[in-house]
Amino acid sequence: MCFEKDHPYKSLRSFIKHNNQEHIYYDVSRLDPKLFSQLPYCLRVLLESTVRHCNNISIENKHVQQILNWQTNAMPSSELPFLPGQVIMHDFSGLPAIIDLAAMRDAAASLGANPNLIQPRIPTTLLLDYYNIEADVARKSVRKTTDTNHSTNLECGYELCPFHQEKTICADTIERNQQLEFERNIEKLQILKWSAIAFDCLSIVPPGITVCQQINLEYLSKLLITEKNKREQITFVFPDTIIGTDPHTTLSNGFGVLNMGTIEAETAMFGQPINIRLASVVIGCRLVGQPHFMSTSTDLISALMKYLRLIGLDNKYIEFFGSSLKYVTIADRSSIAHLCVGQGALLAYFPLDDLCLKHFSRTGRDPSFIDRLRDYLIAAKLFSDDVQHQNIVYTDVYEFDLCTVTPSCSGPKRAQDKVSLNSMKSDFQECLTAPSGFKGYNLPADQLDCSISISPDETLKHGSVALAAITSSANGISHATSLLTTGLLAKNALDRGLRIPSFTQTYLSPGSGVVTTYLRESETLKSLEKLGFRVTGYGCGECIQNEETNGLKPDIKQFVNENNLITIGMISGTRHTQQRHSLIKANYVTSPPLVLAYALVGNVLTDLEQETIGVGNENLFLKDIWPSRQIVEEIEDEIIIKKLLNQIHENIQTGNPQWNSIRIPSIHLYPQYPWAEYSTYIKRPPFFDTIAKHNPLSKTICIDNARVLLYLGDDVSTDHISPAGSISRTCPAAKYLSQKGITPRDYNSFGSRRGNDAVMVRGTFNHHRLNNKLVTKRASSLVPSSSPSPATATLYLSTNTEMDIFDASEHYRATKTPLIVLTGKNYGCGPTRDWVAKGPWMLGIRAILAESFEPQHRSNLIGMNILPLQFKDGDTCASLNLTGREIYSIEYNTDDNKNLAIVKLDNGKTFSMIARIDTEIERLYMLHGGLLPYVLRQALN
Repeated sequence: MCFEKDHPYKSLRSFIKHNNQEHIYYDVSRLDPKLFSQLPYCLRVLLESTVRHCNNISIENKHVQQILNWQTNAMPSSELPFLPGQVIMHDFSGLPAIIDLAAMRDAAASLGANPNLIQPRIPTTLLLDYYNIEADVARKSVRKTTDTNHSTNLECGYELCPFHQEKTICADTIERNQQLEFERNIEKLQILKWSAIAFDCLSIVPPGITVCQQINLEYLSKLLITEKNKREQITFVFPDTIIGTDPHTTLSNGFGVLNMGTIEAETAMFGQPINIRLASVVIGCRLVGQPHFMSTSTDLISALMKYLRLIGLDNKYIEFFGSSLKYVTIADRSSIAHLCVGQGALLAYFPLDDLCLKHFSRTGRDPSFIDRLRDYLIAAKLFSDDVQHQNIVYTDVYEFDLCTVTPSCSGPKRAQDKVSLNSMKSDFQECLTAPSGFKGYNLPADQLDCSISISPDETLKHGSVALAAITSSANGISHATSLLTTGLLAKNALDRGLRIPSFTQTYLSPGSGVVTTYLRESETLKSLEKLGFRVTGYGCGECIQNEETNGLKPDIKQFVNENNLITIGMISGTRHTQQRHSLIKANYVTSPPLVLAYALVGNVLTDLEQETIGVGNENLFLKDIWPSRQIVEEIEDEIIIKKLLNQIHENIQTGNPQWNSIRIPSIHLYPQYPWAEYSTYIKRPPFFDTIAKHNPLSKTICIDNARVLLYLGDDVSTDHISPAGSISRTCPAAKYLSQKGITPRDYNSFGSRRGNDAVMVRGTFNHHRLNNKLVTKRASSLVPSSSPSPATATLYLSTNTEMDIFDASEHYRATKTPLIVLTGKNYGCGPTRDWVAKGPWMLGIRAILAESFEPQHRSNLIGMNILPLQFKDGDTCASLNLTGREIYSIEYNTDDNKNLAIVKLDNGKTFSMIARIDTEIERLYMLHGGLLPYVLRQALN
């Protein structure tokens, strides 16, 4: 759109030169310099995108003004059309979009056009490392063997652990489960691999790369997008923005790449804007102060999120700034941005600054690209610094002092009971004598000094650290700083002659084998091993043994049990377990380096900030051996950023043996996908079966003699509508699969079969909590086992017979009877689902009559050519005496400025409703029969 000669904001085009190359960008600051200088950075990025894509059809001048004047919004949030720079999908929700693209090629060919014209309009990446692997192979496998007497015996199978070449129980379980999952999903993988070659703007990240979401985003984020018009020999530059179908993609807001997470990525992929929510409240969070030298990512994120929860983030944007942002790593920023959205924020954004540029320079971006990016950001006034922030106006500004972020532990019984490091000693002393409860053990005074001499230098007593475990997937590569700090602390401790007491059981079970690699590369793994922290497994799995069988050293159990000692379990992880071991009565969750620190001193009744540590080291304090942030950062740069990430990026390019072994049809011979008729996983959808190349564009939408398929109440959510979960043996989808020769054990789930529309339509509205008022509720004891439950049934009005919703819709289809749904307030609430509008359309539903709609779902309905009609103020199904048994005829003229539709009933009653076609592009979608036909005609005409 930015190349259009008649672009409404062509006058804002400006030039920027870098290394003798001239680029064009939209200088949106010239719209209104004063208002722009007051805009938060997140709104500046939105404004640039809105101006660049403005065409006075889907995106209009009023939307530009809506952003400039955001403070005058009276509503908590309003809708804004948004078209991103790229789309990122995961396989779960991306597969239906790929199938729609392939089906669109078939439609193009049937209309006499070149199928290769069908391409994504926006660069799209689909990630396949989100597998929901099923546990086909258990950790403890049992094998059948036959002895010399031909007797069959059962034995446990032991295999070598792939990481440290030691015998462990079924160590290759993950690999074997991945292979089974690969075989189960081969049809899905085939069409995805075909699509990666067939479509120019589509790329696939193969499965099994074992890359976390953040690294995927760092690797995929373009930061600055260049788009060249060969005809005019000009190149535009603009900031990267993302729409992602997985909530984790909001991590990219931590490094300056604006991401409005939503499942509606398919619409954007076709080059059509989606509606996002523009907040009327934008909070500014200023970070000041310097954090405690021993505070970690865990401490920072926990403290900041607690502070933000007190502020309240619902339906708000929040932007972070301040001189102390330099102390917040990119990994921490990403986690904070993601967690804020989880707390109800519409957006949490860290603008691009020096730390972001430094980070992307370290991740292998070309230095000249970083220089060009800096030049553009400064020219476009999108580069964040303290000077720029002096004029920015936020609804409210809150200040968070990093000095308040102090090391802490959570416990001794509940995760919410946080104790600062300098209070640990006194707090635990109080817990010993406090009444029994979450913070008390009610020990008598005569038992406080109980102790047992283990050796001349070691005494086991109350507060002794009996278990020190560094575990959990939270300590993976995205927060490597914490693990590297632990490794360096171990090395420094050994250099000063420190050792861990013999009564402390130690474990190292991080979330990924990648952790082992970078600890080994940094030469700190040996130090951890010498202190007793050997890699015993990955995650909270078999190796770490959470059960009674392996929590304490055997000789220590007796001492603890006989003397009623309150010993300590120090655990680094995401879960707090009050009774990790029955003999460990006090458990604390803390950061990995503090787990090691407490293991070194052996007792929580030592003040790590004020008291010396170690035997014979009277003048040695923990701060003397704690590694500096600078040293940790240097090692992280060298080992993780430059070495490991580049290796992972190479793996993304080369794939893996499984992915590379998939055979697909030749794109030259098959520009259209060769659908397999036998497949019950992948099927060509019917969305283009009756499409014509040119649409007559009738301005009047008529739905004649419609019947009510469902009569519902308030708050019908997307979970009630969209198919999800396993496929039960009694539902219509099971009947279909059975007819295809599939046995019940292979029915699988709706999620796994979302590429087959015949399965998905049979699961639409199939939810046990859906209350359909057309159906008489019956006692479950009176319902035959072969009958549909009231939740999945409806009334076929032509014969007054109760039957499955799908079966009723098929009877109506046979008589060409259109269908509608009557419902109440907030229809379509809840998380967005990709089949939530496709399913109803396939059932034959052509209109939804509701008291109100969830905004995103209203847009989805229009995309599938389902007319959203809203009762006028004061009207409801009850007030209009609607029973759901009437015959409805609906007429709506799309040129009607009042957006009123006339509804006539067969009993002579007539009333009007508001047609929620709110924008010009939505009107075009409805006239063309929905989003997909509109996009197809745009491509062909």
